[in-house]
Amino acid sequence: MDDLLQEFIAETRETLEALSGEIVAWEADPTDRARLDAIFRFVHTVKGSCGFLDLPRLARLSHAAEDVLAAVRDGKRIPDTALVNAVLAIVDRIGEIVEAIDSGAALDDSSEDLLIAALAEDARPMVHAQPANMPRTNSRSVRLNVDLLDRMMSGMSEMVLARNELARRLRDEAVDPLVEAALERLSLTVAEMRDTVTRTRMQKIDALFSALPRMVRDTAGELGKQVALSVDGADVELDREMIELMRDPLVHIIRNAVDHGIESPADRKAAGKREAGRLIVSARQSGNQILIEVADDGCGIDVDRLVAKARQQKLVPEADLARMDAAAKLDLIFHPGLSSRDTVTAISGRGVGMDVVRSNIEHIGGRIQLSSQPGRGLTIVIYVPLTLSIMSTIVVGVGDQRFAIARQSVDEILRVRGEAVRIDTIGDAQVATVRGRRLPLVSLGQLLDIAGDGDNNGDSDEAGRTLAIISTRDGDYALAIDHVIDTEELVVKPATPAVMATGVYAGQTLPDSGLPMLLLDGAGIATVAGLRFLRTAAIEEDGVAEDSVEAVPALLFEDLDGQRRALPLAAIDRVEPVSTDAIRLTAGQWRLAIGGALVPLYSAAAIGDRAEVPVLRLTDGTTEIAYAIHEPIEIVQLPAEVAPPRGPGPIAGVVMIDGEQVELLDAHALFAGEARPGSQERLCWLQADGSGWMETFLRPMLEASGYRCVTQPPRDAPADVALTMDDAVIAPAAARNVVRLRRDIVAPPGGSSIYRYDRAGLLDALARAVGDR
Repeated sequence: MDDLLQEFIAETRETLEALSGEIVAWEADPTDRARLDAIFRFVHTVKGSCGFLDLPRLARLSHAAEDVLAAVRDGKRIPDTALVNAVLAIVDRIGEIVEAIDSGAALDDSSEDLLIAALAEDARPMVHAQPANMPRTNSRSVRLNVDLLDRMMSGMSEMVLARNELARRLRDEAVDPLVEAALERLSLTVAEMRDTVTRTRMQKIDALFSALPRMVRDTAGELGKQVALSVDGADVELDREMIELMRDPLVHIIRNAVDHGIESPADRKAAGKREAGRLIVSARQSGNQILIEVADDGCGIDVDRLVAKARQQKLVPEADLARMDAAAKLDLIFHPGLSSRDTVTAISGRGVGMDVVRSNIEHIGGRIQLSSQPGRGLTIVIYVPLTLSIMSTIVVGVGDQRFAIARQSVDEILRVRGEAVRIDTIGDAQVATVRGRRLPLVSLGQLLDIAGDGDNNGDSDEAGRTLAIISTRDGDYALAIDHVIDTEELVVKPATPAVMATGVYAGQTLPDSGLPMLLLDGAGIATVAGLRFLRTAAIEEDGVAEDSVEAVPALLFEDLDGQRRALPLAAIDRVEPVSTDAIRLTAGQWRLAIGGALVPLYSAAAIGDRAEVPVLRLTDGTTEIAYAIHEPIEIVQLPAEVAPPRGPGPIAGVVMIDGEQVELLDAHALFAGEARPGSQERLCWLQADGSGWMETFLRPMLEASGYRCVTQPPRDAPADVALTMDDAVIAPAAARNVVRLRRDIVAPPGGSSIYRYDRAGLLDALARAVGDR
């Protein structure tokens, strides 16, 4: 019977964690029959089990809730707020009784009659109280004892290492094919066992997230606030014991976000925000750790108030406060005894909380990171180790150092060769162009201050460099390395807190060489390197989609006239110095001769007598132009507000960057100046008369206007238009349209020809003939 009771407690506990969120969702959409059926099945199952296990109090509560839910299913009751509150109270009480049974504690039953009475249709609305915080016994058994699972996992790890070493030794010698086949079967078996053993300890993090909707609803209701919760990544898996240890820290952070962070509806309305606050909780895996992110759109952390409180309470010496940077001041929130609240409430204000949260997270090998934007919200990221895991990795080298990268985060590995894969420097940043796709570039050698093989230590020769394209949730980037060594399945463990705190590493591992190696965190490297990815997010609330677009990256540069200007980075293909000998004023246009092509060149002032000038190579995908500047400065983010110019010209407006007025160059106006009239790629047949006039006088003008001219009848298909002198005959199969020219200025009576030097009339006639007018 004890085994059956423990099984009932475990199953009921797991179902309860998901049920509160289902009830809240059902309240928002009473027509959702699937959720109502799920809630009904739960109370029905509890009632049936209680009869068998002789648990009369649980049976009585579940029976009462079942009757009410049956009435709702039959359309006899409406699931209003009072009914939902009463059902939630019953569910809470069932949870309290289950925990009391598990811990052997006594629980008074005097309030249960009131809970059942509140289910009645004519019952007075009850004030819903938070469920009692019953001590919960963390279950350390999942069919098998956790210690036994630990030993199984350790043994499995040793098997993987032994298999790797055996494979390495056999690679160095001539091996019997039968031995090779046996090793292959062993590898497959070890891989299957590894996955099986690993999954016995793993559980979806939904077990941690499922109680959040109910908690947010109750906390917000108690404070008179409106909060919309969004949960993402609930299918990410984490060690079961880690989920239990993370429960209390996450609850404290969520309640703090609702209490401290999100303002009251009136305050939000006064600040120009929606009355309902937004709270986003998400989880994702990065290497050997899980990242749990909690973000709100509230008021953020008032750092000045924290410093004032620390000074007032004399928690930190004045000299230390004076030396603190912005990040250190923000970390004061973790100082024991420090609270930004002046009053004590049931939720916060006692100065006990965030220090305990960080202590508990660090106790399990994790870390916590804050990012506050005053007036816009706070983002808290918790890094939780996966404990022991085995993953497929790619081993790379930089200088004499070796590192592992999770194979799932690497899209491809390639060498820098030719125009298909190249590296350009724009401002103070490097950009990799891979088959026309532009990616920010991070040099692993420079990031870790490791001297490479000549590629990562500032060498200007980029040819032959190896790039790994790393994929993260926010975007992709290129990681420059020296070489790729091997692919291996490695046993990964959490590294020391000091190593993990750098944000660059996701754990440590021991390959078959016996030399310890660190696992790189792809997303962490992007953060440490300061990469910013352009993305667009749409959050739908109350049926209205709100687009939130990040700032557009742009190159800030000093122009030839001394003015600071900016141009969106998307329009810049590369920045390169060119010799002024390659620049000439030809046919009324400054042109740059580069790469065997003539590129139109624009500049805000004369280049002068300098021998070399930096040039922005601009492209829209089809046309290329160049813009000469004095020098690039840095890559910046363009603000949303742009002051318009007074009149037309190459300036799109003025923006404020770091308190300075900066002109925004209008890329559209520059490219519009290169737009050619006529129809691009329209085939024009010039029916030559032997004098050479059409080839010499007419053809250059027409090709400059966008027509492709031929002097012989096209064979494959008729020309779009044919040009002929006077009354020459044109076969219908040779051209779809005909424009006739004449030598005399005065047109003959009834004629429809064009005087051969009437440039405007000729171009207009051609455009009409091919359907462009």
